[in-house]
Amino acid sequence: MKYRIIIFFLLCYFSCDTVTKKSKISSDHNCMPSNTITKNLSKDSNDIEFALSGNTKGMIYVEGGEFEMGGDNNEAKQDEFPKHPVVVNSFWMDETEVTNDQFKEFVDATGYITTAEKAIDWNEIKKIVPPGTPKPHDSLLAPASLIFYETEVTNLNDFTQWWRLEKNTNWRSPYGKDSNIKNKGNHPVIHISWDDAIAYCKWAGKRLPTEAEFEYALRGGLKNNLYSWGNEPINQGKLKANTWEGKFPSNNKMKDKFYYTAPVKSFDPNGFGFYDLGGNVWEWCSDWYHSDYYNMSSKKIAVNPKGPKNSYDPMEPYSPKKVMRGGSFLCNDSYCSGFRNSMRMKSTPDSSSIHTGFRTVMDVKS
Repeated sequence: MKYRIIIFFLLCYFSCDTVTKKSKISSDHNCMPSNTITKNLSKDSNDIEFALSGNTKGMIYVEGGEFEMGGDNNEAKQDEFPKHPVVVNSFWMDETEVTNDQFKEFVDATGYITTAEKAIDWNEIKKIVPPGTPKPHDSLLAPASLIFYETEVTNLNDFTQWWRLEKNTNWRSPYGKDSNIKNKGNHPVIHISWDDAIAYCKWAGKRLPTEAEFEYALRGGLKNNLYSWGNEPINQGKLKANTWEGKFPSNNKMKDKFYYTAPVKSFDPNGFGFYDLGGNVWEWCSDWYHSDYYNMSSKKIAVNPKGPKNSYDPMEPYSPKKVMRGGSFLCNDSYCSGFRNSMRMKSTPDSSSIHTGFRTVMDVKS
């Protein structure tokens, strides 16, 4: 347990301790942990400028346009402001998250091994953690991924109470040793790192969405709406998404009937026809995360923004991070309302967890 605490506190800082807008909103919640860094991050491997060669089956054509990107209400965090005008070109986007069946097709064709299936390289980790960070015991550098455990807590700041870095956990064994994805072919694939998502994209002739494209699709054609479905609170009316219902992290009432992931298309699509852009799993975007990016780019209309050139998270300045969007089955209004349209999440490119997946996009041929 001693070394587990060391690896979590020194290597696995949480990334959802989002900065508040001024001092009105608490930012003491944590809903997206980072794992470890195993590769040199100086080169951005998402170097596909355009993705035109993939198949558009299962994708939706999105007519480009201008929208207001960023925070919509007082729940929004500092990194969601200022709200600013953005223009995106037309693009194709997957109707749903990439599923287990789809990812298995990729692995079967290429023999690809995911980040969670590889041992952790300490020589690479120590390049991006604070100087003097002690090396964990070798047993804690074995292949592993993050799993959530429901528990009674009094202090929501201590994330180690409900997150564990579990050995033998990956997309094939999503809940740890001896688990499997039998009869879950139509569930979103999980325990996927950004690096894994990029590998899949290159094989499929596609790419990850930019953060701007994701929010544009998430809003579904509505203006200044809080959620993908509109402005009605998630706990009112009919079920809208796969999220945590009840007291987090101790009691999930499961009104939506799903404790972990839900099969894709389990809930109504948004105005553009997309499923699960809010809830179910966090989804990787192509952009680097920078806490002040909107301030840096809001002086004029941003046209097809691809994010900052470098990453900066003031809570973890040593760890370069990529953006994630959409929330997950663990998100709850009382703790981490990640399903809000403007909510920004971030994690290191080789982090993987039980509630992280992705979907792909393609450019429109001119």
